[in-house]
Amino acid sequence: ASEKSFHFICQRWEEEKYEDGIKWKFLEHKGPYFPPEYQPLPDNVKFFYDGKAVKLSLAAEEVALFFAQMLDHEYTTKEVFRNNFLKDWRKEMTLEERMLITDLNKCDFGELHAMHKQKVEARKNLSKEEKQINKEANQKILEEFGYCMLDHHRERIGNFKIEPPGLFRGRGDHPKQGMLKKRIQPEDVIINCSRNSHIPEPPTGHKWKEVRHDNTVTWLASWTENVQGSCKYVMLNANSKLKGEKDWEKYEVARKLKSCVDAIRSQYQEDLKSKQMGTRQRAVALYFIDKLALRAGNEKEEGETADTVGCCSLRVEHITLHDALDGETCVVEFDFLGKDCIRYYNKVPVSKRVFKNLKLFMENKQEGDDLFDRLNTNMLNKHLTSLMPGLTAKVFRTYNASITLQQQLKGLTSDNVAEKLLSYNRANRAVAVLCNHQRAPPKTFEQSMASLQAKIESRKEQLELAKKELKLAKKEAKGSSDSKLLTVQRCEEQLLKMEVQATDREENKQIALSTSKLNYLDPRISVAWCKNMEVPLDKVYNKTLRDKFAWAIDMTEPDFVF
Repeated sequence: ASEKSFHFICQRWEEEKYEDGIKWKFLEHKGPYFPPEYQPLPDNVKFFYDGKAVKLSLAAEEVALFFAQMLDHEYTTKEVFRNNFLKDWRKEMTLEERMLITDLNKCDFGELHAMHKQKVEARKNLSKEEKQINKEANQKILEEFGYCMLDHHRERIGNFKIEPPGLFRGRGDHPKQGMLKKRIQPEDVIINCSRNSHIPEPPTGHKWKEVRHDNTVTWLASWTENVQGSCKYVMLNANSKLKGEKDWEKYEVARKLKSCVDAIRSQYQEDLKSKQMGTRQRAVALYFIDKLALRAGNEKEEGETADTVGCCSLRVEHITLHDALDGETCVVEFDFLGKDCIRYYNKVPVSKRVFKNLKLFMENKQEGDDLFDRLNTNMLNKHLTSLMPGLTAKVFRTYNASITLQQQLKGLTSDNVAEKLLSYNRANRAVAVLCNHQRAPPKTFEQSMASLQAKIESRKEQLELAKKELKLAKKEAKGSSDSKLLTVQRCEEQLLKMEVQATDREENKQIALSTSKLNYLDPRISVAWCKNMEVPLDKVYNKTLRDKFAWAIDMTEPDFVF
């Protein structure tokens, strides 16, 4: 399957590719769907400050409601979140409101929070008829805004709804948590479509920031969000022709690395001895990117202020060197904030040569100085491209994640689907650990585990009872012993399934398996494994992933090797 041209895998993708850089010849769509305007609070719901009811202006009231909606969340107890919220909330207030409201601890959002909870409950308790009405209304929006015409095809758009305003949460200990994500207006949005298409109409009374006709990009609309200053895009759905091609190409580049990775590794090992300091720094950085799947770094969006780093932007304060004692291995201790402010902490044994170089790089430097002061991501990627066309530091992450999954899955044997899935998740987890894909344990984790454990205990009791009844039936030579045997077997199967499920949940509670599946693991490895192990694909990939990787499902044979 690897030798097949992507464009002949399925009929929709058989068309001839355009010249380099051109993504489409015709693009027409309705533009993004904007969230509804804010509806003021009813008269019987009041905000209180210092014990007195205060009627807020609409802009300030809307932002107050954002905070009230989150009172059940621990975010609202964090000092950084509260300080950022109050600062941005005061910007939305009138002068009179700013003079009055200065202390968040004197604010009482109780009635706003209670109203929000009532609305959530009401949505949960909608009748079947009301749910159907809502479903039909959403379907109507989807039909109008959720599709575009791309060349000769009606393609689904991925995120056609503009995110409503709210409070920024971020991940980890993000320094901007609690800031106001402002409402996006049509005046903020750039539209991209064909010159000869029907240009989308902006909402009444508004106009677009700009209308472009750029067929070298695949986005349909774009705007800049205010918190981090990053660009947001309306893109095609994951299973579109263009998205599928891009994914396939990404994994094919990573597969090509397999054929030359040994030579590249030999080269950077040699470069560790170079007389040029810049070459040595590049070699050590590449060693870490390859061995630890570190991100390259220097990838911050414009305006991003969080102190996050990657390999090339590490500072002296981010590593601690532990000399080899009594013949033991030299160890490097990493401690820094990576992407999305997720902490990366790891103690790694390294070769003496790498260790010696790190000592050299740190000489006469302060904690805040760059570890690799003669290297940046652009220099590293330029070097990598000279070794293999299309090779960047990011490709190493994809390659090492995929090859790790394939190696972990190799030789797994089991007759039970539940045990096969546990083995698959353990292989996936090895990749997630390599790539530092952490998550906080779900809020409901302890509760759901206690519930599952109770079911396990109940099933054990049923099994013991069934075994006693089988023993009795055999002793009395009753004809019902066959049915009793079936009951015992069924109980044993169900108990095994539950115990495997409990093990899986416990091992996964702080690891995010979905990130590597979505972005780093060649889907053909998983598809081939499912075919070989006779495991239904929907046990491994949810509908979103099956849609995204339709190309892999179509093209992969059981003998596929990454």
